[in-house]
Amino acid sequence: MAAAGKHCSKSRAAELELGDFADHAICRIRITFVSRSVQDLEKVCADLIKNAKEKRLKIKGPARMPNKTMRITSRNSPCGQGTNTWDAFELRVHKRVIDLFTSTQIVKQITSVNIEPGVYVEVSICEA
Repeated sequence: MAAAGKHCSKSRAAELELGDFADHAICRIRITFVSRSVQDLEKVCADLIKNAKEKRLKIKGPARMPNKTMRITSRNSPCGQGTNTWDAFELRVHKRVIDLFTSTQIVKQITSVNIEPGVYVEVSICEA
């Protein structure tokens, strides 16, 4: 890509860097990640943000949403006889939200990151 000179305005410099994508409409793309594993979730978010910063895009996030905790309490004894002993099981679901402000063409390039198994992704596009 051509380098922007000192005499170019910021919008012209951005136009030179984006090339063909400068004429596309800017949209707000909300990417939602859901996983049971925090480490996998943070790794995917970090990779996506790193790719977006290389393209010099406007980013908001990752916003950490409240965890959902699902609890199941069950009796140990299968027949109902014996002492009253209970088992408690818990499943925690973690969620992150990232907002990108760019055209949909560039998002296709950015979202080509390796997604860990067990991380679910939802992409929604809104006109900004």
